[in-house]
Amino acid sequence: MQKPLYIAKSDKEIYLLPNMANRHGLIAGATGTGKTITLRVLAEQFSNIGVPVFMADVKGDLSGMAFPGSEHPKINERVQMLQLQDFRFEGCPVVFWDVFGEQGHPVRTTISEMGPLLLSRLLNLNEVQSGVLSIIFKIADENGLLLLDLKDLRSMAQFVGDNSTQFKTQYGNISAASIGAIQRGLLTIEEQSGDRLFGEPALNLEDLMQTDARGRGVINIITADKLMQSPKLYSTFLLWMMSELFEELPEAGDPEKPKLVFFFDEAHLLFDDAPKALVDKIEQVVRLIRSKGVGIYFITQNPLDLPETVIGQLGNRVQHALRAFTPRDQKAVKSAAETFRTNPKLDTSKAIMELGVGEALVSLLDEKGTPTIVERALICPPSSRITPLTPAERKQIVQGSVIYGHYEQVTDRESAYEHLKAKVAQKAEIQPDAPSARGRKAEPKSQPEVLFGALAKSAAHAIGSQVGRQIIRGVLGSLFGSRRR
Repeated sequence: MQKPLYIAKSDKEIYLLPNMANRHGLIAGATGTGKTITLRVLAEQFSNIGVPVFMADVKGDLSGMAFPGSEHPKINERVQMLQLQDFRFEGCPVVFWDVFGEQGHPVRTTISEMGPLLLSRLLNLNEVQSGVLSIIFKIADENGLLLLDLKDLRSMAQFVGDNSTQFKTQYGNISAASIGAIQRGLLTIEEQSGDRLFGEPALNLEDLMQTDARGRGVINIITADKLMQSPKLYSTFLLWMMSELFEELPEAGDPEKPKLVFFFDEAHLLFDDAPKALVDKIEQVVRLIRSKGVGIYFITQNPLDLPETVIGQLGNRVQHALRAFTPRDQKAVKSAAETFRTNPKLDTSKAIMELGVGEALVSLLDEKGTPTIVERALICPPSSRITPLTPAERKQIVQGSVIYGHYEQVTDRESAYEHLKAKVAQKAEIQPDAPSARGRKAEPKSQPEVLFGALAKSAAHAIGSQVGRQIIRGVLGSLFGSRRR
């Protein structure tokens, strides 16, 4: 059996059981109440027992986990309060990732792996436009055309739009408006530098599930402060990662400890404006990925930001303080209090609003999978450095990684873009040239053209004379005489 993870202390020590860690969890609370510290403590504890971790650094303050912490009055006070005899400062094995490739190893996927459902949300498409995008994927698949990056999808959309009448009877109507909406969405993603997310080499999920020489799990940190400027790109990317883990990992049953723990910060972004099909997909992944040995922990300010069907899957909960300034806040406090197993010695609703920084209501699963009675507890202090790394320190970590150089080298193999471009060039070569003006034969003129030419020639010879005037008068009379009558 794995050693339990010491998370917090009330009048007794509170532990998270490793074999219950893949039953998912929730870390909630208002800004500045200590959610990030709880996240760090959990990640450090998982790493210590050999469980790899993936997390997003949305504020830029998690990078210090790579280095040991140092003496600090608040940390020293917490160590004394909890009577932590074996506490020591220690860094964790960390790998930095960055979609933009600026502060970590580039992380990419392909258009095909992302799929039409997630791309529809990323491109902000409606139901009809999403259907057209699915048709584009279907046509590309049937013709053996690889969709790897944005230029592949753009070329494929243009090809389908230009040949919409050819595909109409088999796939249904493909409107130019829907093709235009897809192209505009791709342009918006490019302007946000989201095109860097798509390409090769694509992320190998096994690179996230590594341990160091001491058997500690690697903590994978994706730099997300810039990525958060495009919330849909951020949430779609993390949802893709969850889906890929669900699709690729084999069944694990009930392992002694998770294969990977996935922390989803700012989790409310996952459900903002999400269509029902996508919400259903998220619920399915959360419900079933446990059997793959993956634990998902959502971090959000308000528990009401998550659907009830998702909250019902989160067995391990750490609730930091909430502020009830509005009716919605009061509803959130009441809702959060009601989700805990009642402690007769504790007024949960009142305690949620009274919690201090680094203090939380904690309820974890016991050995039978039953939530424990909620306890008001102090969270253990982190052993890694709280302050962020300097650019030089971060660069040292990145270049010292065993995977350095693999993802930094971009590859661009032949795919839909190159194939369709070659097809257009070939069509232009075999199309016959237009005949020159000197070489082509004059087309035979119609009878009215011949008559008009003869009259014009006669009039030119007789212009200015009485005969010329009579000819012109006769022509006009023949043209307009019938109208007069």
